[in-house]
Amino acid sequence: MTTWLITGASRGIGREMAEQALTRGDRVAATLRRPEQLDDLAEKFGDRLWRAPLDVTDSAQIEDVMARAFADHERIDVVVSNAGFGVFGAGEDLSDEQVEGAIATNLTGSIQLARRAIPHLRAQGGGVFVQLSSMGGHITFPGFAIYHATKWGVEGYFEALAAEVEPFGIKTVLVEPGMVRTSFYDAAARVPLSEPYRGGPADVPELRVEDMVASRSGVAHATIEAALSDDPPLRLLLNSDAYEAVTTTVRGRLASLEGRREAAYAADAEYPVPLGG
Repeated sequence: MTTWLITGASRGIGREMAEQALTRGDRVAATLRRPEQLDDLAEKFGDRLWRAPLDVTDSAQIEDVMARAFADHERIDVVVSNAGFGVFGAGEDLSDEQVEGAIATNLTGSIQLARRAIPHLRAQGGGVFVQLSSMGGHITFPGFAIYHATKWGVEGYFEALAAEVEPFGIKTVLVEPGMVRTSFYDAAARVPLSEPYRGGPADVPELRVEDMVASRSGVAHATIEAALSDDPPLRLLLNSDAYEAVTTTVRGRLASLEGRREAAYAADAEYPVPLGG
């Protein structure tokens, strides 16, 4: 029986992962702002579901919840960092509170969760840390800049972290879905465009959930299978839209860099400082 710790388990992929894991016969330690949102799962699965309130922007609360979760379970095999939200709007138009809130939840919260979970995983001899990222950690769309900033930050932090913790028997998985049919888009804040941005690249049609390719059940299932595999991948790119968009963008980025090879190498040269400069 596998034991999972899943943050942001109230809705979307986090909720789906919790329900699928419980249905498999596993144990789940679920954290969310309002634990009563999982009353239906508690009634169905009993004491295999452990719940605790958690706001990932509160580092002291993260530390306390991690300590209690690991103390209450013989072992936690997989920690899933899933809490996060989106903000649609031109980067300039966002309020300071929206910028700081997105970074605090999506990036800083993920970092602080990993920092508090890793000592426990190391002490038990290893485990798997799953971080929900996005195809938006490789590509960008106008009007979603702050979300991309957080996910690009997540990608960099956890790629470096993966190498640091692998000697302890801890595997790290970055899950990078495309556009998934979840409540994420309904819950995202939408900031009206200011006049200079109207009609420009940031003035995009509102996303419709029914037009999205991927189901949350498929993403949750693929994530569970990867986490339980003998050799979990560092990156788990999911859904056809993500695969096509990311691979096309990365190939284009590489071609652009290769086209600047001569200029890159030329910068190795020493140039004399002009007299009087």
